Amino acid sequence: MITFSAKGSFKNFETYLTKNRKSSIFSILDKLGRAGQNALASATPAATGLTANSWTYEVNESGGVYSITWSNSHTVDGVPIAILLQYGHGTGTGGYVAGRDYINPALKPIFDKISTDVWKVVTA
Repeated sequence: MITFSAKGSFKNFETYLTKNRKSSIFSILDKLGRAGQNALASATPAATGLTANSWTYEVNESGGVYSITWSNSHTVDGVPIAILLQYGHGTGTGGYVAGRDYINPALKPIFDKISTDVWKVVTA
């Protein structure tokens, strides 16, 4: 039989572990945020490359909840071109240009990797 006893507080040690875990999660999400940005840029239909080169990402943490936001800044007359490419749009002459789902397939492997990598940190 092994017995362990301790006196005092483990607050400093627990704080260290919490900060280390948060740092690890943030690092993973930053790396995968960049990978998602690259995947989106590669998958974006490119007539000029402006939309493909306009992807950015941001990693945030608030109250223990982490998020990655991918954005595309390319607009024409205030209209986001990435959304038009994804969902389609009407033309000025009464026609319709069908959308092409390129965002979801590009990010699917990134979501899978986030799930796997963050789970490892959380359960370690």
